[in-house]
Amino acid sequence: MSVSRPVVVMQLPEEFNAETSQAFCKEIEPLLEAHRPRIVLDCSLVRSIDGAGVEMLLHCLEEAMKRDGDLKLCCLSAQSEVVLELLRVDRVFEIFASAEEGVRSFNALPVDVIPQDAPWYSAVFGELGVLKQAS
Repeated sequence: MSVSRPVVVMQLPEEFNAETSQAFCKEIEPLLEAHRPRIVLDCSLVRSIDGAGVEMLLHCLEEAMKRDGDLKLCCLSAQSEVVLELLRVDRVFEIFASAEEGVRSFNALPVDVIPQDAPWYSAVFGELGVLKQAS
């Protein structure tokens, strides 16, 4: 049985710095405490982001992943992309061009595609015979 929770899209503020990120954290905290949170952060309004803002994004991602969820970013400005690259966290986040793409990415592989009676390795490697032939 799988329960699919809705994907929540949240808008980040124009200035995402130490002051605004703390307020944002209080706002997003209840969503992060849910089982399997699925969140897309819309960065289309963000004009500037600093290290504290990036640190808050990492914290939110970590909290979501602790609960078997995920947090994705969308609509990053060129300046925000540069900041993430400079801080070497651009590869940590899944980044999408639009909120719709981010939401769709959560549904890319439905849970019920893999039969419940199939061995765990068959979804990744195929049947055992194929594994033996490859070795």
